[in-house]
Amino acid sequence: MKETDLILKSQIFNDYLNELEELEKDRIFCKHNYEHFVSVARICYILKLEENVDVEKDMIYATALLHDLGRVLEIKEGLNHAIGSVKIAREILKLTDFSDEEKERILNCIGSHRSKEKAEDEFFNIFYRADKLSRPCFRCPAYKACNWSFHKKNHTIIY
Repeated sequence: MKETDLILKSQIFNDYLNELEELEKDRIFCKHNYEHFVSVARICYILKLEENVDVEKDMIYATALLHDLGRVLEIKEGLNHAIGSVKIAREILKLTDFSDEEKERILNCIGSHRSKEKAEDEFFNIFYRADKLSRPCFRCPAYKACNWSFHKKNHTIIY
């Protein structure tokens, strides 16, 4: 996963990730940290295999690593984090050798990762599901304070 490694080792990715983890250190709800990013990637890859979705593993992991970095801009500036994540990801993806088409697919997936609407690209659909499935609500200390409805919360491990 050459492109994912380029992202992981980049200074800009690590600067944003460190800042995000610092900004959310006292957050009682689900955190947007490295563990979340990797959980989303792994679940998305399982869904890709099970549903035979046409997307490369490297693209899945790159998208997962970048999809919530915009929380930094949301916390600091009030910008919707999906929009902020696209802005940050666009800069980081310049460091990779993904094709222009692959970069646009990654950016579009990041930009729509909070949309419940069914997308034409199955990658977007499995990524959205993986993001939601990654949350272990049944183990969360903030379960009662969380604004997710009972039906939206994950009450058992699925993947």
